[in-house]
Amino acid sequence: MKIFDLTHMIKEQMPVYPGTEPPSLKNTNTIEVDGFAEKLFSMYSHTGTHIDAPKHMVEEGLGLDDFDISKFVGKAILIDVTEVSDNITLPDLIDYERFIENSDFVIFYTGWSKYWGSDQYFENFPVLEHDAAKWLSNFKLKGIGIDAISIDAVDTVDFHNHHVFLNQNFIIIENLTNLSEIPEKQFTFSALPLKTFDADGSPTRAIAML
Repeated sequence: MKIFDLTHMIKEQMPVYPGTEPPSLKNTNTIEVDGFAEKLFSMYSHTGTHIDAPKHMVEEGLGLDDFDISKFVGKAILIDVTEVSDNITLPDLIDYERFIENSDFVIFYTGWSKYWGSDQYFENFPVLEHDAAKWLSNFKLKGIGIDAISIDAVDTVDFHNHHVFLNQNFIIIENLTNLSEIPEKQFTFSALPLKTFDADGSPTRAIAML
């Protein structure tokens, strides 16, 4: 089995969604002083490579802890949209229809992870047009993922795509990376969340398996 790490490193001063704060990783104990090392983590639930639960934006929506663990693992189809001129349209997806029908996850490879750590990461990345998002939400998927900061533009005021998918109980995985390293369009995808109560989201260690 070949395993690909699709996860950004969590560290202080890492890129975060505009308006939030980067994580704090404080050394609370050291081997020299205490005989053991331990850190105190403080971070938003949507830090780094992470999962959005319906509860993130849907009133009375499900939390990650409401789903069976099988929700976070399944067959994925990788859709390369690195050559789209603007946003992801319905015609960009039609050729993948039979693959989507037999998948649990749709993962969009935009190539935007190459800008991780720069201002460009937050600008002009492709997102799904409204009709494309609505079409995709009609499939029996567990979730969708993308190698960008969000499935909506950063300047959105209504978070249309989030609502389309979260209202269908999809999970959304954002800030994926290393998608260019996966040599096949179909693979097993895993994005397990921390097991926290009332979870609107969680950092995840996302991987692809062939």
